[in-house]
Amino acid sequence: MVLVGLNLRPALSSLAPVLTRVQQDTGLSALAIGTLTTLPVLCLGLFAPLAPWLAKRLGPERALAAGLILLAVGLALRGIPVITALFIGTLMAGAAIGVAGTLLPALVKRELPAGADLMTGVYTMALCLGGALGAGLSIPLADWLGAWHLGLASWSALALIALVAWQTLAPRRDEAALPGGGGSMRAVLTQPLAWQVMLMMGLQSSLAYIVFGWLPTLLVARGYGEAEAGWMMGASVMVQLPAALAAPWLARLGRDQRPALLLVLALVASGFWLLLQGTPSLRWIGVILLGLGQGGSFSLALTLIVLRTGNSRLAGKLSGLAQGGGYTLAAMGPLGVGVMLQLDLGLGIITGVLLAICALAATFALFAGRNRRLEIDNDGQVVTR
Repeated sequence: MVLVGLNLRPALSSLAPVLTRVQQDTGLSALAIGTLTTLPVLCLGLFAPLAPWLAKRLGPERALAAGLILLAVGLALRGIPVITALFIGTLMAGAAIGVAGTLLPALVKRELPAGADLMTGVYTMALCLGGALGAGLSIPLADWLGAWHLGLASWSALALIALVAWQTLAPRRDEAALPGGGGSMRAVLTQPLAWQVMLMMGLQSSLAYIVFGWLPTLLVARGYGEAEAGWMMGASVMVQLPAALAAPWLARLGRDQRPALLLVLALVASGFWLLLQGTPSLRWIGVILLGLGQGGSFSLALTLIVLRTGNSRLAGKLSGLAQGGGYTLAAMGPLGVGVMLQLDLGLGIITGVLLAICALAATFALFAGRNRRLEIDNDGQVVTR
C-alpha cells in the first residue's frame, strides 16, 4: 500500500517544474498549458467512480494492479516527443491514479478497521513523498537524461516496481465472504454527509493541484528563479510528509475532526499569503506553513472517508463519490489559474481566489468533520448515525 501511494503523485508533481520548458519547446499557450495540468486531475474525478465497479468485477487487488499497469504505460508515453503523446499519456496517468487512489481507502478499511485512520496517514505520507520527489527531481532528471520528456517518462519505472511488489505481497480476500453490505451508490448519494465529505475533499484538492500545476510559475512571476521556485515547491511538498502522518493522530485528540481541519486550512491560507503577497524574506516560512497545511488537510480528507463509513464496502462507495466528485471539482482549480494568468489578472487577484477557496473548504469542514457515520440499518438501507 505504501509503494502504491508513492506512485500517486509523481505523474502530477513532476510536470509543474518543467512547464516553462514544455511551453518554450512546444509553443503552447498559457491556456493550453493550463489544460494539460487540468487533464490528470479531471481524469481523477471522472475515473474514480469506476473503482467500486472494477473492484466488484475484478476484485480490488486485480483492479489496483490494472491501475498500476495503466499508470506505467501512460508515464512511458510521455517520453515520446510528440504533443499528442504528452496529452494522452497524462490522461492515462490521471485515469490510473483515479482508480488506484479510490481503491486504497476501502482496502485500508478492510484490512485494518480499528486503525484505518492511522494507516491512512501512513500511506498519505508515502503519497506526499512521491509528490515531493516528483517536484524536486523533475529538473535534475530532465537535465541528466537530456530532455524534459524523458525525465517525465522515467517515473514509469517506479510504477513497475510497485506493480511487482503489489502482485507479490498484496492481501488476498474473498470479497463475497466479507461481512456487512455496502448499500447502493444511489443510496449513498441521498446522504448529505457524503456530499459534505465530497465538497471538502474537492475544495482542498483544488488547492493541492494548483500547487502541483502552477506554484513554480506563480513564484517565478513573483520574481524567484526557476530552479529556486522548483525547490520551494519540492520543499513544501516534502514538509507535507510529517503533517500527513501526524494529522490523524491530531484528529483523535478531540471529539471530532473539525478543530484539526480548521487548523490545517488556516495554515494553507497563511502559506499562500506569505508566498504570493508577503515579504520575500519570509518565503521559507510560507513554504513550511503551506506544506504543513496541505499535508494535514489531504490526510484528514482521506481519513474522513474511513471514519465516516461503517464497513469497507461503504468506504469504497464513499471513496468513489468523494474522490470522483471531489477531483472533478478540483480540476477547475488549475484551469482557473491558467485562465487568470491568460487574462493577466495579477498575483493579487489570484491570491484572493486561493484564500476564498480556503474559506469555503473550512465551511464544509465544519459539517464533514462532525462525528457522524454512514451505516447500513437492519433493513439494508444506508443511514447516517
